[in-house]
Amino acid sequence: DVQLVESGGGSVQAGGSLRLSCVVSGYTYSSYCMGWSRQAPGKEREGVAAIDSDGRTHYADSVKGRFTISKDHAKNSLNLQMTDLKPEDTAVYYCALSSYYYAATLWNSHYDIWGQGTQVTVS
Repeated sequence: DVQLVESGGGSVQAGGSLRLSCVVSGYTYSSYCMGWSRQAPGKEREGVAAIDSDGRTHYADSVKGRFTISKDHAKNSLNLQMTDLKPEDTAVYYCALSSYYYAATLWNSHYDIWGQGTQVTVS
């Protein structure tokens, strides 16, 4: 089975930085799209960043210039570097993988494998 395990969440003051990681196990195909989504209390889950297997990226306007998505092939992980964090970034952040849609997309409906989520709180 494919598993995604996130880590790196926590609490930080506004203006601070956090780095999220997502370790992927059980997926061996060369084509994929991976991304990070977040869900704040009372709100729908929204995609914030995505990357395809060729390294092309896509960001939500709300995080563009502050968040950076990247892959670490050696560790088989997906990372999200978050800088200049704002209180509105507070949410549970989820790592996701699409085994059938290969373009970098922020549409959650295209992802079929999800991690358990990690909390990010900005005060």
